[in-house]
Amino acid sequence: MKQPLQKEKILIEEFLDKNLPQENLKPEILHKAMRYAVLGGGKKLRSLLAVSACEAVGGTVDNALQAGCAVELIHSYSLIHDDLPCMDDDDLRRGKPTCHKQFGETIALLAGDALLTLAFEWASLAKISNPSRSSEITSALAEFAGHCGMVGGQVVDIEATGTIPSVETLQFIHQHKTADLIAAAVVIGGIAGDASKKQVELLRQFGVNLGLAFQYIDDILDCTETSEGIGKTAGKDIVAGKITAVSVFGIEKAKKIAKKYKTEAVNTLIDAGWETSNLSEIADFVTGRSF
Repeated sequence: MKQPLQKEKILIEEFLDKNLPQENLKPEILHKAMRYAVLGGGKKLRSLLAVSACEAVGGTVDNALQAGCAVELIHSYSLIHDDLPCMDDDDLRRGKPTCHKQFGETIALLAGDALLTLAFEWASLAKISNPSRSSEITSALAEFAGHCGMVGGQVVDIEATGTIPSVETLQFIHQHKTADLIAAAVVIGGIAGDASKKQVELLRQFGVNLGLAFQYIDDILDCTETSEGIGKTAGKDIVAGKITAVSVFGIEKAKKIAKKYKTEAVNTLIDAGWETSNLSEIADFVTGRSF
C-alpha cells in the first residue's frame, strides 16, 4: 500500500532538513549522526498524525508542523537507542546501517540524547494556534515519552525478553513502547489546533487504538516479510525471545486483533465527526501496509 499524504510528508521532510543542525556545524560528527538518523527514510507517521489531527480540529498544517516534528525527533532518538548493542543490538534500520554501525556506539548514544533535547526545544517554541497552550504541548510530550510512557514500555520489553509470553505483559509493552508516542502525536496536533478538552480525549483514544494496531501489524510483518521489505532485520524478535503479538496469539489471531483495534480507532473518528479526515486515511495505511 502506498503511503498517504505525500504532500504533507514533503513539508515535514523539508522542515526537518532545514531545521536540524547542519553537518558543517561543530561538532560535525554529532550533527551528521543526528541527520542520518532522522532524514533519508521512514514513514514520518507521527508528524503526519500531528498535522492531520490539527486539521481535524480546525487548525492548519503550519500550526502543528514544528510540534509534530518534535515528536519525530523523539521517535528517531528512541530508534537509535533501541538498536544499540545494550538493547536490541540491530544492524539495520530503514534499509541502511543503524546509527551506531555508521558512527560508533558513543556518537550514536549522544546523537539520541541530542535529538531528545532538541525535541523539547522545538515543542516549546512551536507556533501553535493558541500560544497560551504551549506548555500543554511540552507536558504531553514528556508524559507520553517518559518513564510511565515510551521509556517505561522499553524497560518492560527488555525485562520480559526470554520469559513466558503473557497477554498482560504484551499489552503493557505495546501500549507504552509504541502506542503512547502515536497518541502523543495526535494529542499534540490537537492542542496545536486549539482542540477542546473533549476533542483531545477523543484524539488520545484514537491514537492509542491506532498505536496498538500499528504494533500488532509490526509484529506480524517481522514474521512474514523480508528484511529488505521492512527495512530492518526480519525475524529478529522471535529469535531474541521477545514477547510479541505473534508469540502470544499466533499470526492469524494477531491479524484479527489488529483489525479490532483499527475498527475501534475508526469508530472514534466517526463519533467525533472526523471520519473523512486525513486521520482515517492514515488508519487505513497503518493496517494495510507491508513495511
